[in-house]
Amino acid sequence: MGPEGLGTIVNRYEHTQALAKTAVGLMAERSVAPTPENYELFFSYVSGQNPALSKVMGDLIANRKPFTSPVLEDLRNRFFPRPKLDDEMVSLGNNVSETLNSMLTKLERAGRDTEDYGRKLSAVSGELGSEPSAGGLRKIVEGLRTATSAMEARTHALESELQKSSHEVGELRRKLEDVRKESLTDPLTGIANRKAFDLDLRKAIVQAREHNEALSLLICDIDRFKQFNDTFGHQTGDQVLRLVANCLSESVKGRDTAARYGGEEFAVIVRGAPLRAASLLADQIRQVVQAKKLVKKSTGDVLGTITISIGAAQLLAGEDETSLIHRADAGLYAAKAAGRNCVRSVSSSHTPDVAA
Repeated sequence: MGPEGLGTIVNRYEHTQALAKTAVGLMAERSVAPTPENYELFFSYVSGQNPALSKVMGDLIANRKPFTSPVLEDLRNRFFPRPKLDDEMVSLGNNVSETLNSMLTKLERAGRDTEDYGRKLSAVSGELGSEPSAGGLRKIVEGLRTATSAMEARTHALESELQKSSHEVGELRRKLEDVRKESLTDPLTGIANRKAFDLDLRKAIVQAREHNEALSLLICDIDRFKQFNDTFGHQTGDQVLRLVANCLSESVKGRDTAARYGGEEFAVIVRGAPLRAASLLADQIRQVVQAKKLVKKSTGDVLGTITISIGAAQLLAGEDETSLIHRADAGLYAAKAAGRNCVRSVSSSHTPDVAA
């Protein structure tokens, strides 16, 4: 190895060491547990290996948002997909391929049998044309009966095999659909995850423009969520997340989408609703959440009430999803600044309105 190659390796090693120290230091600064999974996230952030992850984490750090367990879990699910789902998709894909290949083999064999039967019929036709004797005719008829019976048996067998294969393909299709749904569902709360939200929002924007309909977006955040975790533990924090998700599911109907946006944040895509109607829905959701009591399952003790802050924005002409999210997020920050447990909407001026 030449001196230049050795120098390159040394420089790369020193650079990696510097990135590792920066990642560990940032984790300590943000009070993040030094687990391998968390280190993977922060090393990827400081190294810039994943631009999308770096953008999201950079925004969290810039806005001084805490890296709670739900936030870290959400980042891992979004940017480092669970291998379980990947393995299931590969396994199901292989099963589909095997089943289809088996069906093709059976159909090819049936085609060969049909050709063979056709040749036998042609041979019989030729023999009949030569005016055979009575004994020869009986022989021809017997041979024809035997060939036809064999063909019928093969046809029945093929029908049975294809019916079985069709059933197997149907089962595999249902399993693939289950895996697809699982990949779009937040495992903790059972509602749509960030991936499903991104897909639905893009689709909703296209449909709103095609049908000239209004489209609004709500961004919700649980007030003082970190205090629940610090005071009562992460299991209680998970219970809070599930409770809020249930409130959103109960309040959102029809074509609308409720999703866990990230960490303790949720989002609601409100189709066909202008800003005023969406803001009224947001306030209804806020009141539903506030009316709930957080109860410790083991003792039945009431731990307190939960409140959420919500930002609302309506899609503008020519606006993309990034700008719409940014304006709804601005409304959320305005709601937090106004004392929490309220709704703030953002009009076309990008300035948060005073009230919902």
